[in-house]
Amino acid sequence: MALAGVDGCRGQWLAAVGDGPEVSWRLVPTFAALYDDRALAVIAIDVPIGLPDAGRRACDVAARARLGRRGTSVFAAPVRAVLSCATYAEAREVLASLGGASMSAQAFGIVKAVRDVDQCVQSSDDDRVVETHPELAFQLLSGAPLLAAKKTTSGLAARLRALSGWRNDVLELLERVPRGVPVDDALDALACLWVAERWARGERLTLGDGQRDVRNLPMRIAPIA
Repeated sequence: MALAGVDGCRGQWLAAVGDGPEVSWRLVPTFAALYDDRALAVIAIDVPIGLPDAGRRACDVAARARLGRRGTSVFAAPVRAVLSCATYAEAREVLASLGGASMSAQAFGIVKAVRDVDQCVQSSDDDRVVETHPELAFQLLSGAPLLAAKKTTSGLAARLRALSGWRNDVLELLERVPRGVPVDDALDALACLWVAERWARGERLTLGDGQRDVRNLPMRIAPIA
């Protein structure tokens, strides 16, 4: 049974694909390239799935609370109306017309990726596609939130140590990542693969309160424990 942990990487998707004990890498331009591969039984991906019509998702609020100082790494999911916006200015206009809070330019930066996934995922994919967040995975792997940012030397070292408790070949896997992929993105993809393995085993406790969006997609983030 093949599983994938997926992280955004410079406008593409980086997947750490586990098939038994073996792990390989895929760098693809669209989420459909992974979603359409039915050999992938579980896909754990770091992107919002299940979008609010207004306000914030309970799972985002809960994830920020769990991560403490690292909670700023959890971007609030965009409201669904923003997915049709081509520019940041247009998104701000839409949000103003809805009477809601605006969004940062950084938050708008993930809208393209959210749209890419939303065009694929269906409500029937509850068992196959799950939203995750690498910082939550690293928190569970290490037993505490990782306070150092992931692009710092100490942050990278802490994430390597956390993953090495799961697999003893992490450094070898990093040597095989596609050319040009930042190390921190590869580590995040591996953390998402760890979540996919847990999901496949039936360990499916998630943050969120059972909310679903207008497309009947769940607003949830794994893992919780």
